[in-house]
Amino acid sequence: MTMALLDTYERAQLQAISDVAYGNPFLPEYPERQRVVLGDDFLESQALWNMRGDDIDAPLVDPATIAARIEPLVGTLRERLAQGAPANDSVFSLYEDAVLYLLFYRYESAFYGVIARAMEAKQTTCRFYTDFLRDWTYYFHLPSQKVPTRHEAAHIFACFYQVRRAFHHIFRYVIGGSMAAAQLRAAIWQSIFTHDMRRYRRILYERMGDFNTLITGPSGTGKELVASAIGLSRYIPFDPETMTFTVNYNTIFHALNLSAMPSTLIESELFGHRRGAFTGATQHRQGWLETCHALGTIFLDEIGDLDAGVQVKLLRVLQTRMFQPLGDTVDRRFHGKLIAATNRDLAQAMEQGQFREDFYYRMCSDLVVTPSLYEQLQEAPEALYSLITFIAHRIIGPEADILAAEVTDWIHKHLGDDYPWPGNIRELEQCVRNVLIRQAYDPPKRQAQTSHDRLTQALRQCTLTADELLRHYCNLVFAQTGSYAETARRLDLDRRTVKSKIDPETMF
Repeated sequence: MTMALLDTYERAQLQAISDVAYGNPFLPEYPERQRVVLGDDFLESQALWNMRGDDIDAPLVDPATIAARIEPLVGTLRERLAQGAPANDSVFSLYEDAVLYLLFYRYESAFYGVIARAMEAKQTTCRFYTDFLRDWTYYFHLPSQKVPTRHEAAHIFACFYQVRRAFHHIFRYVIGGSMAAAQLRAAIWQSIFTHDMRRYRRILYERMGDFNTLITGPSGTGKELVASAIGLSRYIPFDPETMTFTVNYNTIFHALNLSAMPSTLIESELFGHRRGAFTGATQHRQGWLETCHALGTIFLDEIGDLDAGVQVKLLRVLQTRMFQPLGDTVDRRFHGKLIAATNRDLAQAMEQGQFREDFYYRMCSDLVVTPSLYEQLQEAPEALYSLITFIAHRIIGPEADILAAEVTDWIHKHLGDDYPWPGNIRELEQCVRNVLIRQAYDPPKRQAQTSHDRLTQALRQCTLTADELLRHYCNLVFAQTGSYAETARRLDLDRRTVKSKIDPETMF
């Protein structure tokens, strides 16, 4: 009977491994799943590893400990299966999950080597696939057993490479130790793999290009970095004959800043053009939508500034994946993935007719929101030092820790802990550079809001009661007329009512 194959403890341990293997590693509760597997061997120092804002390329202790913990159990179960013990789908699934976890961490460093060489634009022959295939055959090609996964070696190898790239790029591009930063990392992981990695592995891995991603958030919060983490972590098939991945991931992500180009140039860059399509078009040119690799990504920054006419043309791409170069009548197909970003309030832009609703609803099949630096520091003030250290390492390298201490001290003394950082991470980086050069940073002086600005902001946020609205409006009109009688006449109100609403000392 199947029940004899696993005792209660073994089944519970394998189920815990399964939960770890297919969980989102950046969710706050993920380390608790590791704790269930390791019990007393769980290292408290690793309890919040996914909240760290530093480099994660160094191997972590707990995953290695988990792999070492489960290897004997996996070996025992393999022997039972190889001897012909009957097993149902549930047992095969638990066995498969544990083996995959074991194999991933066995070859994790080798996959990172492939990533490093790809960053140098080098095509790599993955000779370690021979060892991987040997292990794969050992665990999944068993006498008298048909393990469901046995024919998926090359596909799983590609999935492992993708998972390792996702770890690398998410930690490389999203820094910060606050909960907001951790949640952003978890959101990026879902943009890459969805919330259900089993389904992703079965069918979605080759269909994620059909899902457009929209990234919103304040200016300077790293929206392009988020797009890079997603675009550089797409699934890339592995060719077992040549022992190479079919494309270098580092060459197929293309970013376009739409706000830096006039609409005619945007159309030419995206769609391409035929010779004679417009003045100066002296030869045919393929646009990014046509040259983009099927596994590649086009990132459209500042999508909120896009001209209405271009929105219409892009809408067709989102709906049908088809487009026409300027001056051409032949349809072309876009095979890649689209990611867009904006710091604009698109809901307001749609209300004002500046952004098409149909375009928005085609674009937002996957939404990611980047938090402001102020929001991160409100949650975790100590994150400021780690952010500064990260920036300092990128700027000067060896003396980064010394510079980070200098900048942190200067900020505490001159800006204070409550400085709002309106320019977000981008401003913090410039602060570090300024302190490095001249031992000072002078934030931009922002003009105080007028009464009209404050009223407009309050109206947009819908925070005024009817009485407050009348009071503020009376103050505005009175500021123009200087007369209670004239204000009452314009507003069709009793003069005594107007006078009761006006406070000359605080003209909103």
